Amino acid sequence: MKRAALSLAVAVVLADSAIVTLALPEILRELRTDVGDVAWVLIAFNLVLALAAVPAARLCARGDPAAWCVGGLVAFAAACAACALAGSLEVLIAARVAQAVGGAFVIVSCLELLVAVSASARDGAARWASAGVAGAALGPVAGGLLTEAISWQSIFIVQVPAVLLAVPAALALRGAAATVPAARADRPHVAANLALALLSAALTAALFLLVLMLVEGWRRSPAAAALTVTIIPLAAFAARPLARVLPGSGTRGEAIAGAIFMAGGLTALAIPPGAELAWTLAPQALIGLGLGLTIDALTDVALRDRSPRALHGGWTIAARHAGVVAGLVVLTPVFTADLRAAQAPAEEAIAALVLDAPLPASRKLALADGLGRQLEGERGRVPDLAPAFDAVPAPALQRALTDQLERAATRAFRDAFLIAAALAALALLPALWLRERT
Repeated sequence: MKRAALSLAVAVVLADSAIVTLALPEILRELRTDVGDVAWVLIAFNLVLALAAVPAARLCARGDPAAWCVGGLVAFAAACAACALAGSLEVLIAARVAQAVGGAFVIVSCLELLVAVSASARDGAARWASAGVAGAALGPVAGGLLTEAISWQSIFIVQVPAVLLAVPAALALRGAAATVPAARADRPHVAANLALALLSAALTAALFLLVLMLVEGWRRSPAAAALTVTIIPLAAFAARPLARVLPGSGTRGEAIAGAIFMAGGLTALAIPPGAELAWTLAPQALIGLGLGLTIDALTDVALRDRSPRALHGGWTIAARHAGVVAGLVVLTPVFTADLRAAQAPAEEAIAALVLDAPLPASRKLALADGLGRQLEGERGRVPDLAPAFDAVPAPALQRALTDQLERAATRAFRDAFLIAAALAALALLPALWLRERT
């Protein structure tokens, strides 16, 4: 029971790195902002978590992790409630910062507590890493389903009781996991942490850009997008059995194979033949397999035989979330610029289709006026043209215009996906430095 509660807390906190991804379009509309600004709902959390993880780990290594865990859980829960009540983007971002600070203490302290209640240090660390992978992979799915069924605020409300379940478990372990700091802390494992950072930056494309392309570019519902991206966590969970049968399996072999899978999946997402959800399934499966193969293996090698354990756990969290921030900072301006660049050609194509449509001149003028208002009102985003056809029904023309916008949106995300694939491929370099573990 203690292990389940602590693992759930780790999963919930790390799910927050991407749990709002499918809610971003709704947050964007409700808080009246744009894609570049709303991306800070993700960036703020991951940036502060990356910065706070190592200082939090140092404090945990010098005292009782259980006490820090309880404090972090309460702070994280309070910040979740503040996120749900936020009435502006600024307040939401500030609450996300507080979430990240509390979450940093939860994650690093739970590493020591899970070791304390597990059969061995390696078993506890493996549970901690697996909980993190599950949270990161399932976060967007849970967020999308909650957004569709209730609202984006519900994403944060449900987290409050989920993390507070771990408070009794942490209190019961007071003193059981207290650590004595080593005279000199071991150096972080540079290769493993660098690979984690690069792969996390690449994963940003799968958990952020893909969702935006599905919901904003292809106009799918958050629920449909959530169900679509379940392929990533399912494939991640299937990766561990696969690792046992891979030729030359081990730390380096798993990391290399995982990086190749992720790079291949992201490249395929950049060039889908059409705007159908089915074209994203195989690429997502490759990304999920890569995620499952790499994160556990790289975390294991980064923690193995290094002390204090909490400190090196903090380094892995800092590396992963610094990578997420780097990915968001690099990729967001790329696809927003490409989206703006695609607008003029798309609008010209729309105008040509309307002019050539077999409609009376009066209906063409009315439709052109409505389409113009939609295009102008949603400038900077992929517009929803459906309202313009409410007054002037023209199903065949509406389908043609929708296809045109979907093609333009798909092209606008291409360069960002290719950059993400390059980041995954770069992770091969530090992966080659790893010592093999069989």
